[in-house]
Amino acid sequence: MKNTLFLVLFLANFQLITAQYTEIINSKRPGFSESPYGVGTNVYQFESGMFYNSSNDESLGAKAKTLGGELFFRVGKFKERLEFNANVAYQRDEVNNFPNPNYHIKGISDLTVGAKYLFYQQEFTDKSKEIRSWKRRTAFDKKRLIPSVGVYGGAHLNFLGKDYKSDEGISYKGALLLQNDFSDRLILLTNLLADNITSEDKYYSYIVTMTYAINQNWSYFIENQGKYYNDFSPNYQFGTGIAYLVTENLQVDASARTNFFDDYSYVYATAGFAWRLDRHKDAFVYKNAPQETMSKTPNRKGFFSRIFKKNRN
Repeated sequence: MKNTLFLVLFLANFQLITAQYTEIINSKRPGFSESPYGVGTNVYQFESGMFYNSSNDESLGAKAKTLGGELFFRVGKFKERLEFNANVAYQRDEVNNFPNPNYHIKGISDLTVGAKYLFYQQEFTDKSKEIRSWKRRTAFDKKRLIPSVGVYGGAHLNFLGKDYKSDEGISYKGALLLQNDFSDRLILLTNLLADNITSEDKYYSYIVTMTYAINQNWSYFIENQGKYYNDFSPNYQFGTGIAYLVTENLQVDASARTNFFDDYSYVYATAGFAWRLDRHKDAFVYKNAPQETMSKTPNRKGFFSRIFKKNRN
Protein backbone atom coordinates (compact mmCIF):
# COMPACT_ATOMS: atom_id res chain seq x y z
CA MET A 1 0.00 0.00 0.00
CA LYS A 2 2.83 2.40 0.84
CA ASN A 3 4.55 1.60 -2.46
CA THR A 4 1.35 2.29 -4.40
CA LEU A 5 0.80 5.60 -2.60
CA PHE A 6 4.40 6.63 -3.28
CA LEU A 7 4.00 5.88 -7.00
CA VAL A 8 0.82 7.94 -7.22
CA LEU A 9 2.43 10.93 -5.50
CA PHE A 10 5.52 10.60 -7.71
CA LEU A 11 3.53 10.65 -10.93
CA ALA A 12 1.39 13.53 -9.66
CA ASN A 13 4.42 15.82 -9.66
CA PHE A 14 5.18 15.34 -13.33
CA GLN A 15 3.41 16.21 -16.55
CA LEU A 16 3.90 14.44 -19.86
CA ILE A 17 4.67 16.92 -22.62
CA THR A 18 4.48 15.78 -26.26
CA ALA A 19 3.50 17.62 -29.40
CA GLN A 20 4.68 15.38 -32.21
CA TYR A 21 5.11 11.73 -31.40
CA THR A 22 2.35 9.17 -32.02
CA GLU A 23 2.35 5.42 -31.63
CA ILE A 24 1.17 5.04 -35.23
CA ILE A 25 3.66 5.85 -37.99
CA ASN A 26 3.37 9.34 -39.47
CA SER A 27 4.20 9.01 -43.18
CA LYS A 28 4.33 11.48 -46.05
CA ARG A 29 3.61 8.72 -48.56
CA PRO A 30 1.88 8.06 -50.84
CA GLY A 31 0.84 11.62 -51.75
CA PHE A 32 3.11 14.54 -52.63
CA SER A 33 1.83 16.87 -49.91
CA GLU A 34 3.39 17.11 -46.47
CA SER A 35 1.89 17.52 -43.01
CA PRO A 36 3.14 20.31 -40.73
CA TYR A 37 3.78 17.65 -38.05
CA GLY A 38 7.08 15.87 -37.62
CA VAL A 39 7.94 12.32 -36.57
CA GLY A 40 8.91 13.14 -32.97
CA THR A 41 12.27 13.24 -31.23
CA ASN A 42 14.59 10.26 -31.61
CA VAL A 43 12.43 8.70 -34.30
CA TYR A 44 14.27 7.57 -37.46
CA GLN A 45 11.97 7.04 -40.40
CA PHE A 46 12.59 5.64 -43.90
CA GLU A 47 10.05 6.14 -46.69
CA SER A 48 10.95 4.45 -49.96
CA GLY A 49 9.35 3.35 -53.21
CA MET A 50 9.66 2.66 -56.91
CA PHE A 51 8.11 5.01 -59.44
CA TYR A 52 7.30 5.00 -63.15
CA ASN A 53 6.18 7.85 -65.35
CA SER A 54 5.70 8.45 -69.05
CA SER A 55 5.02 11.65 -70.95
CA ASN A 56 4.20 12.35 -74.57
CA ASP A 57 4.39 15.83 -76.09
CA GLU A 58 3.00 15.42 -79.59
CA SER A 59 3.68 19.05 -80.51
CA LEU A 60 7.42 18.49 -80.05
CA GLY A 61 7.44 14.85 -81.09
CA ALA A 62 9.07 13.93 -77.78
CA LYS A 63 8.32 10.91 -75.62
CA ALA A 64 9.97 9.91 -72.35
CA LYS A 65 9.67 6.96 -70.01
CA THR A 66 11.19 6.95 -66.53
CA LEU A 67 11.79 4.18 -64.01
CA GLY A 68 13.37 4.93 -60.67
CA GLY A 69 13.41 4.73 -56.92
CA GLU A 70 13.58 7.21 -54.07
CA LEU A 71 14.35 7.29 -50.36
CA PHE A 72 13.01 9.93 -47.97
CA PHE A 73 14.74 9.94 -44.57
CA ARG A 74 13.23 11.79 -41.59
CA VAL A 75 14.53 12.28 -38.07
CA GLY A 76 13.33 14.32 -35.08
CA LYS A 77 15.96 16.02 -32.91
CA PHE A 78 16.24 18.73 -30.24
CA LYS A 79 12.54 19.67 -30.16
CA GLU A 80 9.30 17.79 -30.67
CA ARG A 81 8.17 20.36 -33.22
CA LEU A 82 11.36 20.17 -35.31
CA GLU A 83 12.18 17.63 -38.02
CA PHE A 84 15.17 17.22 -40.34
CA ASN A 85 14.83 15.29 -43.59
CA ALA A 86 16.60 14.33 -46.80
CA ASN A 87 15.40 12.94 -50.11
CA VAL A 88 17.42 11.10 -52.77
CA ALA A 89 16.11 9.74 -56.08
CA TYR A 90 17.76 7.61 -58.76
CA GLN A 91 16.17 7.16 -62.17
CA ARG A 92 16.69 5.88 -65.70
CA ASP A 93 15.08 7.75 -68.60
CA GLU A 94 14.38 6.52 -72.10
CA VAL A 95 13.90 9.47 -74.44
CA ASN A 96 12.51 9.42 -77.97
CA ASN A 97 12.85 12.76 -79.74
CA PHE A 98 11.56 11.91 -83.23
CA PRO A 99 13.11 11.64 -85.79
CA ASN A 100 16.25 11.13 -83.67
CA PRO A 101 16.92 7.63 -82.31
CA ASN A 102 16.07 6.70 -78.74
CA TYR A 103 18.68 7.34 -76.07
CA HIS A 104 18.99 6.65 -72.33
CA ILE A 105 20.20 8.70 -69.39
CA LYS A 106 20.50 7.60 -65.77
CA GLY A 107 21.83 8.72 -62.42
CA ILE A 108 20.91 10.49 -59.20
CA SER A 109 18.20 12.95 -60.22
CA ASP A 110 17.39 14.57 -56.87
CA LEU A 111 19.22 15.20 -53.61
CA THR A 112 17.38 17.52 -51.25
CA VAL A 113 17.94 18.29 -47.57
CA GLY A 114 15.64 20.36 -45.40
CA ALA A 115 13.85 20.93 -42.12
CA LYS A 116 10.33 21.78 -41.00
CA TYR A 117 8.90 23.27 -37.85
CA LEU A 118 5.37 23.18 -36.42
CA PHE A 119 4.49 26.76 -35.48
CA TYR A 120 0.90 26.27 -34.44
CA GLN A 121 -1.00 23.14 -33.40
CA GLN A 122 -4.77 23.39 -33.39
CA GLU A 123 -6.50 21.78 -30.42
CA PHE A 124 -10.10 20.59 -30.36
CA THR A 125 -12.75 20.28 -27.69
CA ASP A 126 -13.34 16.73 -26.45
CA LYS A 127 -17.08 16.36 -26.92
CA SER A 128 -17.23 12.68 -26.00
CA LYS A 129 -17.80 13.70 -22.36
CA GLU A 130 -20.83 15.81 -23.26
CA ILE A 131 -23.69 13.64 -22.02
CA ARG A 132 -26.40 16.23 -21.45
CA SER A 133 -26.95 17.20 -25.09
CA TRP A 134 -26.67 14.91 -28.14
CA LYS A 135 -26.76 18.00 -30.37
CA ARG A 136 -23.75 19.56 -28.66
CA ARG A 137 -21.90 16.26 -28.66
CA THR A 138 -22.33 15.80 -32.42
CA ALA A 139 -22.09 19.47 -33.48
CA PHE A 140 -19.23 20.51 -35.77
CA ASP A 141 -16.35 22.19 -33.94
CA LYS A 142 -15.63 25.48 -35.71
CA LYS A 143 -12.04 25.29 -34.49
CA ARG A 144 -11.52 22.61 -37.14
CA LEU A 145 -11.74 25.32 -39.79
CA ILE A 146 -8.50 26.82 -38.42
CA PRO A 147 -5.51 24.71 -39.58
CA SER A 148 -2.34 23.68 -37.81
CA VAL A 149 0.58 25.57 -39.39
CA GLY A 150 4.14 24.57 -40.18
CA VAL A 151 6.96 25.87 -42.39
CA TYR A 152 9.57 24.04 -44.46
CA GLY A 153 12.91 25.15 -45.87
CA GLY A 154 15.27 23.07 -47.99
CA ALA A 155 18.05 23.03 -50.58
CA HIS A 156 18.55 21.02 -53.78
CA LEU A 157 22.16 19.90 -53.73
CA ASN A 158 23.97 19.47 -57.03
CA PHE A 159 25.70 16.16 -56.30
CA LEU A 160 23.72 14.56 -59.11
CA GLY A 161 24.30 12.43 -62.17
CA LYS A 162 25.95 14.29 -65.04
CA ASP A 163 22.71 14.38 -67.04
CA TYR A 164 20.77 15.93 -64.15
CA LYS A 165 23.24 18.50 -62.86
CA SER A 166 22.23 22.15 -62.86
CA ASP A 167 24.56 24.81 -64.22
CA GLU A 168 23.37 27.13 -61.45
CA GLY A 169 24.47 24.86 -58.59
CA ILE A 170 22.48 24.71 -55.36
CA SER A 171 18.88 25.94 -55.45
CA TYR A 172 16.43 26.47 -52.60
CA LYS A 173 12.78 25.80 -51.78
CA GLY A 174 10.31 26.86 -49.12
CA ALA A 175 6.78 25.87 -48.17
CA LEU A 176 3.87 26.78 -45.95
CA LEU A 177 2.22 23.60 -44.59
CA LEU A 178 -1.40 23.60 -43.40
CA GLN A 179 -3.56 20.81 -41.97
CA ASN A 180 -7.29 20.77 -41.15
CA ASP A 181 -8.73 17.88 -39.15
CA PHE A 182 -12.40 18.05 -40.16
CA SER A 183 -13.08 14.82 -38.26
CA ASP A 184 -11.20 11.83 -36.84
CA ARG A 185 -11.38 10.29 -40.33
CA LEU A 186 -11.26 13.23 -42.75
CA ILE A 187 -8.08 15.32 -43.13
CA LEU A 188 -7.23 18.16 -45.50
CA LEU A 189 -3.61 19.11 -46.26
CA THR A 190 -2.70 22.29 -48.13
CA ASN A 191 0.88 23.08 -49.19
CA LEU A 192 1.99 26.37 -50.77
CA LEU A 193 5.48 26.06 -52.27
CA ALA A 194 8.17 28.11 -53.97
CA ASP A 195 10.86 25.95 -55.61
CA ASN A 196 14.20 26.68 -57.25
CA ILE A 197 13.88 30.15 -55.71
CA THR A 198 17.32 31.37 -56.80
CA SER A 199 17.21 29.68 -60.21
CA GLU A 200 15.91 30.76 -63.60
CA ASP A 201 13.71 27.66 -63.52
CA LYS A 202 11.87 28.75 -60.39
CA TYR A 203 8.20 27.93 -60.05
CA TYR A 204 5.36 28.19 -57.56
CA SER A 205 2.90 25.44 -56.77
CA TYR A 206 0.13 24.29 -54.51
CA ILE A 207 -0.87 20.80 -53.37
CA VAL A 208 -4.26 20.02 -51.86
CA THR A 209 -4.82 16.51 -50.46
CA MET A 210 -7.96 15.04 -48.93
CA THR A 211 -7.40 11.88 -46.87
CA TYR A 212 -10.13 9.58 -45.56
CA ALA A 213 -9.72 6.60 -43.25
CA ILE A 214 -11.94 3.68 -44.21
CA ASN A 215 -11.05 1.78 -41.05
CA GLN A 216 -8.13 1.28 -38.66
CA ASN A 217 -5.91 -0.18 -41.42
CA TRP A 218 -7.05 1.17 -44.79
CA SER A 219 -6.98 4.77 -45.97
CA TYR A 220 -7.17 6.50 -49.34
CA PHE A 221 -6.55 10.00 -50.69
CA ILE A 222 -7.29 12.28 -53.62
CA GLU A 223 -4.89 15.07 -54.55
CA ASN A 224 -4.64 18.08 -56.84
CA GLN A 225 -1.36 19.80 -57.67
CA GLY A 226 -0.85 22.95 -59.70
CA LYS A 227 2.46 24.42 -60.87
CA TYR A 228 3.09 27.91 -62.24
CA TYR A 229 6.33 28.66 -64.08
CA ASN A 230 8.10 31.85 -65.08
CA ASP A 231 6.04 32.18 -68.24
CA PHE A 232 2.90 31.73 -66.12
CA SER A 233 2.02 28.51 -67.96
CA PRO A 234 0.12 26.32 -65.48
CA ASN A 235 0.38 22.58 -65.08
CA TYR A 236 -2.27 20.61 -63.19
CA GLN A 237 -2.09 17.04 -61.91
CA PHE A 238 -4.64 14.87 -60.14
CA GLY A 239 -3.79 11.76 -58.15
CA THR A 240 -5.29 9.11 -55.92
CA GLY A 241 -3.96 6.20 -53.89
CA ILE A 242 -4.32 3.87 -50.93
CA ALA A 243 -2.25 2.90 -47.93
CA TYR A 244 -2.38 -0.08 -45.60
CA LEU A 245 -1.10 -0.04 -42.03
CA VAL A 246 0.71 -3.35 -41.48
CA THR A 247 1.96 -2.58 -37.97
CA GLU A 248 2.32 0.57 -35.88
CA ASN A 249 5.76 1.08 -37.47
CA LEU A 250 5.15 -0.13 -41.04
CA GLN A 251 2.92 1.14 -43.85
CA VAL A 252 2.66 0.01 -47.51
CA ASP A 253 1.06 2.10 -50.25
CA ALA A 254 0.35 2.59 -53.94
CA SER A 255 -0.82 5.59 -55.97
CA ALA A 256 -1.22 6.97 -59.48
CA ARG A 257 -1.66 10.41 -61.03
CA THR A 258 -2.14 12.08 -64.39
CA ASN A 259 -2.52 15.57 -65.84
CA PHE A 260 -5.39 17.53 -67.37
CA PHE A 261 -5.79 20.71 -69.40
CA ASP A 262 -2.37 20.31 -71.02
CA ASP A 263 -1.31 19.64 -74.61
CA TYR A 264 0.70 16.57 -73.62
CA SER A 265 -0.04 13.34 -71.75
CA TYR A 266 1.50 12.37 -68.42
CA VAL A 267 1.10 9.25 -66.25
CA TYR A 268 2.84 8.59 -62.93
CA ALA A 269 2.58 5.53 -60.67
CA THR A 270 4.39 4.51 -57.50
CA ALA A 271 4.38 1.78 -54.87
CA GLY A 272 6.40 1.65 -51.68
CA PHE A 273 6.53 1.54 -47.92
CA ALA A 274 7.33 3.60 -44.83
CA TRP A 275 9.13 2.14 -41.81
CA ARG A 276 10.38 3.76 -38.62
CA LEU A 277 12.90 2.95 -35.94
CA ASP A 278 11.25 4.21 -32.78
CA ARG A 279 13.64 5.43 -30.08
CA HIS A 280 11.30 8.08 -28.71
CA LYS A 281 11.19 8.70 -24.97
CA ASP A 282 8.54 10.81 -23.33
CA ALA A 283 9.86 14.01 -21.76
CA PHE A 284 8.79 14.65 -18.17
CA VAL A 285 8.79 18.22 -16.94
CA TYR A 286 8.88 18.79 -13.17
CA LYS A 287 6.11 20.95 -11.78
CA ASN A 288 6.29 22.59 -8.36
CA ALA A 289 2.56 22.23 -7.85
CA PRO A 290 1.29 18.65 -7.81
CA GLN A 291 -0.93 17.64 -10.71
CA GLU A 292 -3.94 15.42 -10.19
CA THR A 293 -3.53 13.57 -13.46
CA MET A 294 -0.90 12.89 -16.05
CA SER A 295 -2.10 14.44 -19.30
CA LYS A 296 -1.26 13.59 -22.86
CA THR A 297 -1.70 15.83 -25.86
CA PRO A 298 -3.46 13.97 -28.68
CA ASN A 299 -1.86 14.15 -32.12
CA ARG A 300 -3.26 14.10 -35.63
CA LYS A 301 -0.38 13.96 -38.04
CA GLY A 302 0.58 11.43 -40.69
CA PHE A 303 -1.42 9.47 -43.26
CA PHE A 304 -2.70 7.20 -40.46
CA SER A 305 -1.45 8.74 -37.22
CA ARG A 306 -3.02 12.11 -37.93
CA ILE A 307 -6.37 10.29 -38.21
CA PHE A 308 -6.36 7.70 -35.45
CA LYS A 309 -5.43 8.50 -31.87
CA LYS A 310 -4.24 5.44 -29.92
CA ASN A 311 -3.90 5.32 -26.18
CA ARG A 312 -0.71 3.89 -24.81
CA ASN A 313 -0.99 0.89 -22.52
